[in-house]
Amino acid sequence: MISVDKELTLSQFYEIIFEGEPLDIEQEVLDLVKESHTFLKEFAANRVIYGVNTGFGPMAQYRIQDEDTNQLQYNLIRSHAAGTGDLLPPLHVKATMLTRLANLSKGKSGVHVSVVELLKELINRNIIPVIFAHGGVGASGDLVQLAHLALVLIGEGEVISRNERRPTAIVFEEEKLKPIEVIVREGLSLINGTSVMTGIGIVNYFYASKLLDWSIWLSCAMNEIVKAHDDHYSASLNAVKLHAGQSQVAARMREHLFDSALIKKREQDLYSGNNQEDVFKDKVQEYYSLRCVPQILGPILETIQQVGKVLEHELNSVSDNPIISVEDQNVYHGGNFHGDYISLEMDKLKLAITRLTMLSERQLNYLMNTKINGLLPPFVNMGKLGFNFGMQGAQFTATSTTAENQTLSTSMYIHSIPNNNDNQDIVSMGTNAAVIANRVIVNAFEVLAVQIISVRQAIDILNYQNFVSSKTKAVYNEISEIVPAFSDDKPLYPAIQQVKEYLMN
Repeated sequence: MISVDKELTLSQFYEIIFEGEPLDIEQEVLDLVKESHTFLKEFAANRVIYGVNTGFGPMAQYRIQDEDTNQLQYNLIRSHAAGTGDLLPPLHVKATMLTRLANLSKGKSGVHVSVVELLKELINRNIIPVIFAHGGVGASGDLVQLAHLALVLIGEGEVISRNERRPTAIVFEEEKLKPIEVIVREGLSLINGTSVMTGIGIVNYFYASKLLDWSIWLSCAMNEIVKAHDDHYSASLNAVKLHAGQSQVAARMREHLFDSALIKKREQDLYSGNNQEDVFKDKVQEYYSLRCVPQILGPILETIQQVGKVLEHELNSVSDNPIISVEDQNVYHGGNFHGDYISLEMDKLKLAITRLTMLSERQLNYLMNTKINGLLPPFVNMGKLGFNFGMQGAQFTATSTTAENQTLSTSMYIHSIPNNNDNQDIVSMGTNAAVIANRVIVNAFEVLAVQIISVRQAIDILNYQNFVSSKTKAVYNEISEIVPAFSDDKPLYPAIQQVKEYLMN
């Protein structure tokens, strides 16, 4: 059981979302939310407060009469539940709910305590609101997507429950759940915020971290296959480049390869004075995709780390408007719902992951092209050349998917389009940025799946099973369980999908 207190760490977030750890809310947090709600009700009695007794956006100039303020919140939720496109995956929606819960638990939004209590129940019972991918421009937060979440919280809309898409009202009746109490500004507080882009962003962060781990593994295995020299990932070489990420990647490569019987030591191979050839049979230096791994993956590692920091800050921030301050006995109007921080980080993340994908594609091409590697049959084909095709077809998939990632990496952060009667005259597009970054990440897993199957084939062809490092051997064994060595042609798409799921999970 994990309790929501003052701060929620990314590791706690992972346990709740990915591992299904139950969630609880500290009584201190509930008291804080109640205090904020009570203060706002009293404070709003004789004052003009946006979204409480005014219209919304460019219609904020219109006063709402006391008898209509409650209905106003329902009107906002229903009118903005206008999303289209594919459904967000359950993992993304659950991450969104947890992020919104963390934000509202700060006691700065004035919501009724039933909001955080119902969010907790939905998360714990794995009841997933139907939320669409298209709709948010990322300023005033994720208005459209969060409206679909709010629609469920008022007992309307649809949810995914027990793997079925069903009306919320029916599921609530079965689960004995009650809709939230809408009293002051529950509608506005629920849809004003960056919780969708942040929730998806955190999922992206965890998957990006896994991709980096696999890219380092693959790069190490590639170096073993070609019997590379060890100095390009040495501490001494990488220490003279003053970037922490580069040194961290090099250190991880040294840890991976320390017990490999295939990696050559330059001192013994080329510095011993015994090599008198005029034309060297073996390469003095490897191709960049093998030799420059610390320099390529180093900035990707640092980018992922920075993304994690920004996401954890946003997770524990208040992205609402206006902000209720019991301490100051005041209500502040501003723009904390603006998603620039997340939008920029998602653009940076997808650039980094596209670069990682490109590295994988180039390493794969090295394995496929016998004229380059000089070791392996074309397309790591274990059958009859000309009659069988090995991984030839799968390489097309990896290449085209890499090309798609390159196109998807165009920035969303700089694509602001004014809307909302120009009230929202500059927007972040953070929701789109997070969704597209996720697509780039999923694509990357597909490319790496093709590469890791090819690496396994190469190890079998060269009979290196007992010479690779222990870390390479452990994964080689698991991949071989999914995709045994093959020489006869067969459809590869089931194997690629299975390996992709293995890499992701």
